Amino acid sequence: MIKINKLEIENVKRVKAVKIEPTPNGLTIVGGKNNQGKTSVLDAIAWALGGNKYRPSQANREGSVVPPYLHIVLSNGLVVERKGKNSDLKVIDPNGQKAGQQLLDSFVEELAINLPKFMNSTSKEKANILLQIIGVGDKLAELERKEMELYNNRHAIGQIADQKAKFAKEQPYYPDAPKELISPSELIKQQQEILARNGENQRKRQNLAQIQQQHTLQGQEVERLRRQLAEAEAVYAKLGQDLATAQKDALDLVDESTEELEANIQQIDEINRKVRANLDKEKAEEEANEYRNQYDNLTNQIEKIRKQKTDLLTNADLPLEGLSVEDGELIYKGQKWDNMSGSDQLKVSTAIVRKLKPDCGFILLDKLEQMDLDTLKEFGQWLEQEGLQAIATRVSTGDECSIIIEDGYAVGQQSVVEQPSVPTAPTWKAGEF
Repeated sequence: MIKINKLEIENVKRVKAVKIEPTPNGLTIVGGKNNQGKTSVLDAIAWALGGNKYRPSQANREGSVVPPYLHIVLSNGLVVERKGKNSDLKVIDPNGQKAGQQLLDSFVEELAINLPKFMNSTSKEKANILLQIIGVGDKLAELERKEMELYNNRHAIGQIADQKAKFAKEQPYYPDAPKELISPSELIKQQQEILARNGENQRKRQNLAQIQQQHTLQGQEVERLRRQLAEAEAVYAKLGQDLATAQKDALDLVDESTEELEANIQQIDEINRKVRANLDKEKAEEEANEYRNQYDNLTNQIEKIRKQKTDLLTNADLPLEGLSVEDGELIYKGQKWDNMSGSDQLKVSTAIVRKLKPDCGFILLDKLEQMDLDTLKEFGQWLEQEGLQAIATRVSTGDECSIIIEDGYAVGQQSVVEQPSVPTAPTWKAGEF
């Protein structure tokens, strides 16, 4: 990884003259009070390495007649300079060959010199940057699209299932009603058959009465017509036989009742209403169960997609252990960005920047006064462990600062500008303060 070995800055914004040799691994803190030139150091480095789009709007130090001077030596041997009236860029490689901004752009990551651009981006933008650099952005986006589509379908199905179940629950049910609708014509047919049989019985009863009447008359005729006794007795005997037969037939006759059928015919509408209500309830329950099955099926599909997303990120080459993406947001150690500590936010940002351009081994950080000393120490140890270099500013003059800027100078280096005859000025190395 390429890092900054040395840097010299003169007459840039608030900086009068500063020389620094940053620690190769870990944290180099530029300290000092407000408005002394700390941030100007970072702005100068960004301008030197990032190009004229990072040139400060008022690059020349106020009151200075000497143009800005920037000189940076990188660990790969490149020397980067900006000097002269127009602050033209000059890049010289170890072989003495000249190059330009294109060479710097090949290994200097823009976010390394402009980390706030990443840290101030939205949660979705941070997550997208990570997903793109690990090569799973498009695939994860497609899985999330499918998951959202299935989720919306499942939500709609679930609402319908709940509505169907509620409707089925509200339907009346009559356990005493038959399973199928009753046909009025069938009942009427049964009634007509019974009435026909009863009519036949009535005819036989009438026949019995007629024979009885005739028998009586003939008995009377016997008294009056003794002379015709023989003939009358024959007729009488015949009638006696017929009488016996008729009595026998009439003795076993039993009339069937139509009361139940008549009651059913009268109640058929009510019975069928109950049957229809039961059928409607059963249908509603079946539909509710069907939608519930669809809901469960969609749930299974969603779980499969979520597992694919988890597997996709688990198998990806993530820049930091414990870093992931869930629901379109960065997650580190189970916490979203706004719940991460300041140290963890810097770790995540630095790791992602390193992943963007692995050859870029340094980052610039401003305003680390937001961190307490323990958190600052923890972040510095992590940088050392990862072999990364960070040049940062902090409103402080404490021992944690590698160099102190006061009125545009690194403390102890004022002679660089005030006494130009002095060939060299002290160069402060990280850790000397």
